[in-house]
Amino acid sequence: MFEQLKDVELRYEEIATELMDPGVVSDQEQFKNLMKEHKQLTPVVETYRAYCAALDSEDEARQLLDAGGLDKDFKALVEEELEASRQKQERLAEELKVLLLPRDPNDDKNVIIEIRGGAGGEEAALFAGVLTRMYSMYAESRRWNIEILSSNETELGGFKEISFMVEGEGAYSRLKYESGVHRVQRVPETETAGRIHTSTVTVAVLPEAEEVEVEINPADLQIDTYRSGGAGGQHVNNTESAIRITHLPTGLVVECQDERSQHKNRDKAMKVLRSRLYERMQAEQNEAIANDRKNQVGTGDRSERIRTYNYPQGRVTDHRIGLTLYKIEQILNGDLDEIIDALITFYRAEMLKAED
Repeated sequence: MFEQLKDVELRYEEIATELMDPGVVSDQEQFKNLMKEHKQLTPVVETYRAYCAALDSEDEARQLLDAGGLDKDFKALVEEELEASRQKQERLAEELKVLLLPRDPNDDKNVIIEIRGGAGGEEAALFAGVLTRMYSMYAESRRWNIEILSSNETELGGFKEISFMVEGEGAYSRLKYESGVHRVQRVPETETAGRIHTSTVTVAVLPEAEEVEVEINPADLQIDTYRSGGAGGQHVNNTESAIRITHLPTGLVVECQDERSQHKNRDKAMKVLRSRLYERMQAEQNEAIANDRKNQVGTGDRSERIRTYNYPQGRVTDHRIGLTLYKIEQILNGDLDEIIDALITFYRAEMLKAED
């Protein structure tokens, strides 16, 4: 591990030198890529240097003790310094193991979140609206931007389905854990007998795919236009601006009707299609290594129920890690960091096991 860390530090210093080269600075693409790599390596190098400093402190303390001739009080201080340096090394060595784990190449990407009402009819659609608000508030707390790509709203204000882009640093690295089936247990507003209903909503988190990552042959696309409609059958406009794109080789269908411009709807639909194809491509690659890395981050099965929101008890339970928090209101208001941090810790631990 430490040979690898020396190489990382050397590369870090090389990048720092390159970033001062006027020729590199003038090449925006090269400069951007080097800055990105430099930023990724910074926490590794800083932690490694802190580890080396703790190692030096231990050596100095040991040399003082080996030389002898220390008075009682000073000897006690040196022994304390020696023990503190050892403990610091152990802690930093564990941090370095985590930092050197293979990075998910999608972690720095923007994401497309698709939310669909599942079992439960209108109640599921209403909860899809609640989850949309939750992710919007979480994005706002992290200063990420949200752009609605498409939506199918119900008369009561829920969503049969909605998809939106989240743009911001580290968006995928944190939101990827939200993929799966979310279950809600509550008394619907329309329920007169006060009975608790259970409904489900599916959430898919797709890393935004660049054009260079997914090539789409125009001949493989069937593009249909139609008039967009809103809840209750009201027309958003009277022109055929809504777009439906069918990817013939896979059968994937994407619709977008939120914009009045057919061109804008087409651009948004292509973003979603590209990301869905990218995810499918990744799923096929992951399947090949699933037996060896069952718990690898990002390969979770979406068909599994991942979380339950129980309104009467005020609790949220994440079933993957057995975490229960009794603060449903705060969580639905976008306070997701405690759950996401716990999931990151869990999956990192699983990856460390797999590395051993």
